[in-house]
Amino acid sequence: MTKSNKLYSIFFNKCPRCGVGDFFVTKSAYNLKAFDKMHKQCSHCGLNLVPEPGFYQGALYVSYSFYVAFTVIYFLLYVNFFRDYLDYFLVSLIPMLIILTPYFYRLARRAWLALFIKPESV
Repeated sequence: MTKSNKLYSIFFNKCPRCGVGDFFVTKSAYNLKAFDKMHKQCSHCGLNLVPEPGFYQGALYVSYSFYVAFTVIYFLLYVNFFRDYLDYFLVSLIPMLIILTPYFYRLARRAWLALFIKPESV
């Protein structure tokens, strides 16, 4: 996988144009003090990571689609492998969604920007 690949940049916290500079300040989505802190520009290619005010409002819809996809997959696994414990589906789903919230937040922002940025050709 090349470093200027959109999927690489989305999953590995990298700039969608160059695939080298970091998107978020911290590597971990679970750093309580800085999980949502983004760089203003890519440290490698200088891409503006905040193109305009309100740009990342569209990432809310991407995040929602991640939640829906996760819930459907989780439900199908639960029905197929834990049918006897189906009463506990919601009891287990809600903590999982809460735990995944910072990860989906960051993933959705990177995916939203990657939709509009063309990667550098290698």
